[in-house]
Amino acid sequence: MRGRVDFIVRSRWTCQIPETDLCSYIFGSASCALPTNPIYLAAHKPETHNLSMHSYRRMVKKLARGLQDAGLQPKQRVQVYSGNNVFYPSLYLGIIAAGGIFTGANPTFTVRELAFQLKDSGASILITSSDSLKTGIEAADMVGMERSKIFVFDDSLILGDIENGTGIDKWLPTDAAERRHYGVRHWSELVSEREDFEWKVFRTLEESNQTATINYSSGTTGVPKGVELSHRNFIANCAQVVHTISLSPELKALENRQLGMLPMYHAYGQTFYVMLTPVINIKLFMIPKFNFIDFLGYIEKYKITSVGGVPPIILAFAKSPAVSKYDLSSLRGMSSGAAPLSKEVMREVTARFQKEHGMEMRIRQGWGMTETTCSVMGHHPEDTADDGGSVGELNANCEAKIVDAEDTTIELPANKPGELWVRAPNICKGYYNNPKATAETLTPDGWLKTGDIAYYSPTGKFYIVDRKKELIKVKGNQVAPAELESVLLDNPKIADAAVIGVPHEGDEQPRAYVVPQVGMKLTAEDVFKWVQERCTRYKWLTGGVIFMTEIPKNPSGKILRKALREIVTAELKKQRAKL
Repeated sequence: MRGRVDFIVRSRWTCQIPETDLCSYIFGSASCALPTNPIYLAAHKPETHNLSMHSYRRMVKKLARGLQDAGLQPKQRVQVYSGNNVFYPSLYLGIIAAGGIFTGANPTFTVRELAFQLKDSGASILITSSDSLKTGIEAADMVGMERSKIFVFDDSLILGDIENGTGIDKWLPTDAAERRHYGVRHWSELVSEREDFEWKVFRTLEESNQTATINYSSGTTGVPKGVELSHRNFIANCAQVVHTISLSPELKALENRQLGMLPMYHAYGQTFYVMLTPVINIKLFMIPKFNFIDFLGYIEKYKITSVGGVPPIILAFAKSPAVSKYDLSSLRGMSSGAAPLSKEVMREVTARFQKEHGMEMRIRQGWGMTETTCSVMGHHPEDTADDGGSVGELNANCEAKIVDAEDTTIELPANKPGELWVRAPNICKGYYNNPKATAETLTPDGWLKTGDIAYYSPTGKFYIVDRKKELIKVKGNQVAPAELESVLLDNPKIADAAVIGVPHEGDEQPRAYVVPQVGMKLTAEDVFKWVQERCTRYKWLTGGVIFMTEIPKNPSGKILRKALREIVTAELKKQRAKL
């Protein structure tokens, strides 16, 4: 094993990481010549709704100028509550170029969830999609944000031309008095007519360590927390991916066309769509809302070359009958992240493509966390061997170690499972305004405690085998048991509650164990509806509601989730025995 000191594993690669700002990294400068061929295209109307590198930078500069003119001060947070559209990358970088900090929210969030993030991030401006406007207004009202600080975001703005009233009639009441009552504005008001803006160019490590984004994650446990990611974090992760691609000159030279369906409020979508798309010259067809049938149609129509997604999408390639109805021969490979992908699913997809399309389908999964910007592990582009579900080896400039899950002072050798710790230039700065959580997750010498149980082989490949942390992963989304337990305990009929994830078709579903208040009538349907009304869909209790007389806890009062998981394991054994 190369570069091993004791039991620390280091990447066999290194790459240079520029000490600069994101805009300079992506565009070079505010005035250099850039290509005019489209790289961002709206999948449903690519002829009219598209941006080139030249128009991408132009929109970023106009937005940055407009945000500053609207009063945005350095380091103030701007929250974007929207699905993808062709202008999302411009909005993201426009906020950062203006000196602000981007923070994104899941467009399916409820009022309660959005209000929490608005308050926790201290956002001074909310930019919300027209579909989410009502929720956005209610959440802003809840935290005391002025309506004049709310802007409606859509794709009606064409660079240099605003279509018929910017689509206002689609999202505001027809009555003039009602419109005035709403008091919100269209995001076109943030797009300056001036193009003379120049962002601040960073030239030192200290400057590049400034916060660019606050992405929300539950970390290893607890309620969502704001992960502070710097310009350097993103640039380092991009440089690592670019280096990996460069290991195969043949692959690097091929045209790359992808579909932009990963949400850009998430680090995965930000890194790959906002930054890597222009840096490695991908033609990206944006999808505002994922639908698998539309997705297959776009692959066929635009001759998409690779798919980067989450396990449920890869699973659909294995199971959906619709896959056989489309010409998917343009695909060269698939990658998966955000949650574990079973080797059985990978093999099933590979066998299906071989049988139905007569082609080899390379499927690989990587590993990362919001706290690592995006990825820490991946695969050499020419590595096609079936390795039984490895998440790959360390990216350039990354190092890792496996420590005993109970005694973290003990480092473990190859093939011994324990908690995975990683250290790299793309590790986050910490949690925003939460020094306690930061200290619990990041060591003074820079190690990130991931909460994942893993081991590495003598060849340097890593395998994720379990989770020490409590998070539930639903279709690639994080669900914090502590958050759902808090929601449940707000119900006056519930005395105590615990939430765990239960396996379901290669994924997980949240299940609640509930202790009713004495003398109160409470049904499983009542509990399900209580959560349904307060949480976004993927947090619903689709794994069921189980009533108990007492939640198992240790003497200090901590929920013994292991005991609840043992109940689930016993249930699954009984079900298998009946088959």
